[in-house]
Amino acid sequence: MSGLPQVQHVAIIMDGNGRWAKKHDLPRVEGHKKGAETVENLINYIGKYGVKYLTLYAFSTENWKRSEEEVSALMSLLAFFLEDKRQQMLDNKIRLRVTGRIDGLPKEIADSIYKVMEETAKDYEYTLILALNYGGRAEIVDAAKKFAEACISGKISPDSLDEAAFRQYLYLPDVPDPELMIRTSGELRLSNFLLWELSYSEIFVTDTLWPDFNEEEFRRILENFGKRDRRFGGRK
Repeated sequence: MSGLPQVQHVAIIMDGNGRWAKKHDLPRVEGHKKGAETVENLINYIGKYGVKYLTLYAFSTENWKRSEEEVSALMSLLAFFLEDKRQQMLDNKIRLRVTGRIDGLPKEIADSIYKVMEETAKDYEYTLILALNYGGRAEIVDAAKKFAEACISGKISPDSLDEAAFRQYLYLPDVPDPELMIRTSGELRLSNFLLWELSYSEIFVTDTLWPDFNEEEFRRILENFGKRDRRFGGRK
């Protein structure tokens, strides 16, 4: 949009659903439901700001430690999202991709993911990436294992390893690194999110709880991003 910087890839840690529910004297699951509505709104307007890739931290490898009730509710919400928003993604030319250990999810969820990814990959302008059963350290470990296997099989020499070569073994090597990472709810940590990819991303933390995040705040963050001096470790 006019007057705003072009940001190709935005990544978001969607934090604060539980605190939003507590604040409104509701069960935690209601916070997750409200947070899912925020996701729906976001994908409706993200395209008009020129964002081609949007990565949302939806379920981490550590989230399995939560209560069985909460994990079950999150999986149910994910299943509903995949079914209910499939047509919306097709209509808006949004391709779904997933970063993370998909096959570690319940089989019915994994099957739905593969189905929607295949359907939405046929005609798209934008890409929605859900980080599911995802951990930044796990991604790097998995990439290292793949590289080691390639070396053992003779496909590649260990001496050929550099950052560009290693990147090809990450979950989504063709996706550009995020220029901007947003974390809601005021927490000041990465929480094992995109540890490789966020090396030079601009980070914006807002105190807003995820269910209350809206287009006005997103636009304000983009304006802030446009004022930052990105030097990538160099000097001007």
